[in-house]
Amino acid sequence: MAKVAVVRIRGTANLREPIRRTLRFLRLDRPNYMVVIDDFEKYKGMVIKVKDYVTWGEVDDKLLEDLKKKYDNKKKVYRLAPPRGGHKKGIKLSYKAGGALGYRGKDINDLIKRMM
Repeated sequence: MAKVAVVRIRGTANLREPIRRTLRFLRLDRPNYMVVIDDFEKYKGMVIKVKDYVTWGEVDDKLLEDLKKKYDNKKKVYRLAPPRGGHKKGIKLSYKAGGALGYRGKDINDLIKRMM
């Protein structure tokens, strides 16, 4: 099973309490935070619930090694910088519509590299 990276894109303004709580359970407290999930099936419902605030996809093992070397943390929460070049059509559209939110598959690796 591939590891899945979940990156929070949007901020905390006007969040409903169930969404805020779910983001807290996922340890995505602020924008540009990223977590790596080993067993996605356990977290799938939570990720789908917050799909309008995060993006996710399968992350490469080599990129994970680079992240561990650079950030050297033990909580599996990575505090990344905003992406170089920004988000193409903004943070309120889905990835399929050209925005930044939702499932993006292997393209998550490009986003993480721009945020490192």
